Amino acid sequence: MLAGLSIPGQGLGVGLAGMPHDAHILDLADVVGQRAARTAIEVAAAGVHHVLLQGPPGAGKTMLAERLPLVMPPLTREEALEVTAIHSVAGMLPPGKPMVDAAPYCAPHHSATMQSLVGGGQGMPRPGAVSLSHRGVLFLDEAPEFSGQALDALRQPLESGHVVIARSAGVVRLPARFLMALAANPCPCGNHALVGGGCECPPAAVRRYQARLSGPLLDRVDLRVDVEPVTRAELTGSGAQGETTAVVRERVRAARERAAARLAETPWRTNSEVPGHALRTRWPAAPGAMDEVENDLERGFLTARGVDRVLRVAWTVADLCGHDRPRAQDVGLALQLRTGISRGVAVAIGGSG
Repeated sequence: MLAGLSIPGQGLGVGLAGMPHDAHILDLADVVGQRAARTAIEVAAAGVHHVLLQGPPGAGKTMLAERLPLVMPPLTREEALEVTAIHSVAGMLPPGKPMVDAAPYCAPHHSATMQSLVGGGQGMPRPGAVSLSHRGVLFLDEAPEFSGQALDALRQPLESGHVVIARSAGVVRLPARFLMALAANPCPCGNHALVGGGCECPPAAVRRYQARLSGPLLDRVDLRVDVEPVTRAELTGSGAQGETTAVVRERVRAARERAAARLAETPWRTNSEVPGHALRTRWPAAPGAMDEVENDLERGFLTARGVDRVLRVAWTVADLCGHDRPRAQDVGLALQLRTGISRGVAVAIGGSG
């Protein structure tokens, strides 16, 4: 059967990776610390940017990814019809729910085959995980453990927003415009770079493990953040609680509306869909805001595609902050989230958390 589908807030999921996703149980406020990772989740949801969460086991990567679809706004009627049609074809509509109106969440196991990811089967092709997560979140936990063939198969839908499946019964083109969230340990044992972590993985094994996520795949990931273990002070502290899912979702909704208004006369809906040439010519950043990005390009730290992706993320940060176009601090945060290198900018967009 197709790998796990669950609709956050709609009860039990169905399939191998299905698990409860109830909006009143899972809340972003439950995540202790992790300001940078929480910001990455918010930016990802607002602009539909792919995100990589990297850190040791138990740091909170899965906890964050499970809350990602819950901060996404409800589907529009057009999106709901698309998603409902896909799930109807797959025979996976939630019981008593004729219309799917929330962002779907699909979390296939790392043993999933290429067919279960992209679709297929005997006779008429059936939707795979990339289509079941259309307009929602595809979460690949322990991403380096997926087969190279399965990961490479994601490149087409990531680039085009659809997947083409050819079988003897015919050729089917299915929508597959999803937000991909990857979670990865830093090494096979997960303790690499932890002080006193006891990692015994040879350097060559660490390099091989990290190389399983290919350059072409990672180049399509806009946000990369290290999820560090929660400190004892954070866990036992009495400081302000992080923002709730409802608070962040409202900010995400407002940012989506700003982007939609700006893109109203175009075929694009979110910042992540806008081609680089259109961004540079029609929606540039404020004068001087891209100076640091251009310096990174000259030094070889960013590719030309990477520059465009930074500008897309900067627009999402600007939309979240209510700016009319990206300012230097918006670009700085986007660059920090893209490269993982601190740029001396605040990582929190909202209030606490």
